[in-house]
Amino acid sequence: EETGQGQDNQFPTMATIPAYDLSTDELSMALSYIVGSSVVSAVASSNKGSAPKESKKEKKAAAKKQAKAKKEEEDDDFDVFGDDDDAEEETPKESRAEMLARLKKEAEERTARKEAKQRTLVGIEIKPWDMEQDLMELWKKITTTIVQDGLKWGESCTLADVAFGIKKIQTTFVMGVNNSSDDVQEAIEAMEDEVQSVEITSMNVL
Repeated sequence: EETGQGQDNQFPTMATIPAYDLSTDELSMALSYIVGSSVVSAVASSNKGSAPKESKKEKKAAAKKQAKAKKEEEDDDFDVFGDDDDAEEETPKESRAEMLARLKKEAEERTARKEAKQRTLVGIEIKPWDMEQDLMELWKKITTTIVQDGLKWGESCTLADVAFGIKKIQTTFVMGVNNSSDDVQEAIEAMEDEVQSVEITSMNVL
């Protein structure tokens, strides 16, 4: 019996067997290295195939965003009339009635300025009572007596035959928009002792 017990003591028990360490096993280490390399290669291949697409997409989006930002910046800087945006914002908006009134006033002002510069050349004939009158002296009297703002007499006159030796004075004057040829004609006719009749022969806008 003691002999049997001695024989049993010759075999190690589970308690006496040391734990097996896989990390120290050369074969396990080799397999782990192979598996790890395969995984890394697969991941690298996957990243290599998808990276260019993602990079190209991002690059295109970035370029589009940059172009849009540049266009917005140019639009903000571009000002056709050179007006200040703040000044435009401060300017109150006018109603339709106010706009029409303003446009009407501007049109009237333009018309007034145009008419102020307008000149009319008027031709006139003056007939005396008889042939003995000094027509040159009468012409000088008319041109120096009848004076108005905007009225300018011609520098000379012409004596034309009427009948029976009687001549008439032919002359011109330039008047502005505020002058009236009728007023000038009436002023000459007022010299009734020397003037028989006055006739406007032509009117031309200069």
